[in-house]
Amino acid sequence: MKNDFTILGLLARQPATGYDLGKWLKDEGIFLGRKPSMSPIYRSLNELLNRGWIASTTQHRDNAPDGKVYSLTDAGRDALVAWAKEPYEPAPRPMDPQFIVKLNFAGQLGIEYALPIVKTELEYRKRQRVAEGGPFHGSRSSSPIPEIDKTWLAFIEWLTHERGYASTSLYISWLETVERELTLIRRNGGVVSRLFDPDWSREPEQQASDTVED
Repeated sequence: MKNDFTILGLLARQPATGYDLGKWLKDEGIFLGRKPSMSPIYRSLNELLNRGWIASTTQHRDNAPDGKVYSLTDAGRDALVAWAKEPYEPAPRPMDPQFIVKLNFAGQLGIEYALPIVKTELEYRKRQRVAEGGPFHGSRSSSPIPEIDKTWLAFIEWLTHERGYASTSLYISWLETVERELTLIRRNGGVVSRLFDPDWSREPEQQASDTVED
């Protein structure tokens, strides 16, 4: 199932209910390119339970029906790591969701996973751009219906082609930036800016309180 490793990747971050998973995919995961309904999510959860990759516990609620909380098992963790280690193979279509899914849920395991994924995607898109050849000339041999002017048709085709070309160019530029950033992080021993540390931006009083409680 397409959702299996997305779900495993999310449960590797923290246990969650099916509703929590669906909400994440709808909100934070909007840029994954998929908006699955709850039915496929629960179908995948049942399959993962049957494989022993996840476990469930019943969460009792006072003012609502009991719900299931799903968590990753050791077997599920092994499956996620094995998938993350599989070589990434780019899809022919630029910006296919499988890249961002692989980067998000395999790349979360560390720089040694994330950087090869980005390098592979970037190299593939650069080769693809070279193979596209020269400028776009439109459908010169077209025989449209009388309502379509040939010159106008060529212009419309050019507009849509340029949209795709510009979008892919921007995508390649982003990949180059990400590759540089990840390469620098690797040179620094995998250390990421503390701006991304969820504890760093908290109030000093709260950090001191946490230290005392510990």
